[in-house]
Amino acid sequence: MIAQRDPDLLSIDDYLAGEESSDVKHEYLGGIVHAMAGGSNRHNAIALDTLITLGNQLEGKKCRPFNSDTKIRITYDDHTRFYYPDAMVVCEPNAETSHFQDKPAVIIEVLSESTRRYDIFEKRDAYFTIPLLKVLLFVEQDRMAVSVHRREPDGRFGIEAYRGPDAVIPLPEISTKLRVADIYRGVTFSED
Repeated sequence: MIAQRDPDLLSIDDYLAGEESSDVKHEYLGGIVHAMAGGSNRHNAIALDTLITLGNQLEGKKCRPFNSDTKIRITYDDHTRFYYPDAMVVCEPNAETSHFQDKPAVIIEVLSESTRRYDIFEKRDAYFTIPLLKVLLFVEQDRMAVSVHRREPDGRFGIEAYRGPDAVIPLPEISTKLRVADIYRGVTFSED
């Protein structure tokens, strides 16, 4: 007996075609589509400052940063997912005409209260299945703190913490580093 495709699930081709003309971004989880909420000004400023900093350091090098308009495709044996990270660095890019990447070396997610659990559990676990992923950064919005998940030689991911404006995140995987102060440039925090 041959398994039949669920007619209520959206095909990958239909999803990708719809994303090209949609005003709203959607993540795709094995045929189920979820609309994404927009981020706060602080969220977007942090993501942009991270992207600018990495872009400046990577200019003229093999690896290249991409913003939150570029999806990541993750393929499992039984389904495919597409996520929109806040930023990523890719050293082995897909074709320029493609609308997604398959092989990010670094992924950056700025944590929001509404998506924190989704980001640090479901998306993290999915990202860890990407064979060429070397580093996953989770950036806090309400304080200068970054959690770094770095792939170890045995393939597992170790966790590192960087806090405060003087901290520097080494990224030898892409021949650069990221100062925490640069991530939060122009962001002010209230005194509690």
